[in-house]
Amino acid sequence: MHGSDRKLARLFHPRTGKTVIAPLDHGVMEGMLSGLEDLSRLIELVGEFPVQGVMLNKGAMRTHLCELPLYAMAVAQLSGGTRHCLPPYARSLMCGAAEGLRLGADMVAVQVNIANELEDRMLADMGAIVDEAHGLGVPVLALIAPKGERVVNENDPSLINHCIRLGAELGADITGVPYSGDARSFGRAVGASSVPVVVTGGPSRAEFKSFASMVAEALAAGAAGTCIGRNVWQHPNPREALRRVVELVHGTEELEAAEAALAAVREARLAAEAGDGEAPGDVAGD
Repeated sequence: MHGSDRKLARLFHPRTGKTVIAPLDHGVMEGMLSGLEDLSRLIELVGEFPVQGVMLNKGAMRTHLCELPLYAMAVAQLSGGTRHCLPPYARSLMCGAAEGLRLGADMVAVQVNIANELEDRMLADMGAIVDEAHGLGVPVLALIAPKGERVVNENDPSLINHCIRLGAELGADITGVPYSGDARSFGRAVGASSVPVVVTGGPSRAEFKSFASMVAEALAAGAAGTCIGRNVWQHPNPREALRRVVELVHGTEELEAAEAALAAVREARLAAEAGDGEAPGDVAGD
């Protein structure tokens, strides 16, 4: 087992074998995005649930690493690009794997958008990061999606399946892709992948119920978990949205066990403040 394999194993819940990754890296792309202004508040919310990873840009990693629950892996987002860029789907490396590791990352992530004129450069960036990260014993999450002027349907099953294959072929340890909506072909591509595949959320949707149904379908088709941000953080009730995603991924029993453990911790802390004992540490991550 390589060092990156050992770290990757921590990204998956010991009983369900699945993962919930909470991306908080939207500030580079979107700026002051509604719902994601206060990272400390969102990290505190993450600490209420069995979430296995939190993804941050390098500046936020330096500022907020100490706030992350100890059971959640710190994932450094190495890629970036703003929505003001021409073209807006361009992504460049803002950070290397070594810098991410110095900042305290347990894992690094790169973004690649295919089917456009910048695809070759983004793929080359990904290849370089995979080589560097594995040399340091750090696992790599590749977030791959079809985006570009020639892309008619960003959820085209053939394009999504190609993204899944790319992640494995180019050495990523885990691949994140949008769900195509075609359970049969998605399941075949996931089943053929040599690395786990998680489903990404994309832009916030007005109807969360249908979004949750999409996540459930992707999980039933073989997805190993989720990497969903805006559909949680921009929900009118982010806590309830995150609770629902965790329930879909890990099941009701694990969710309720985590909530019961958190309630016990809170009660113990109240008792400690009253002078009746000492408060234990975080337990929500099991």
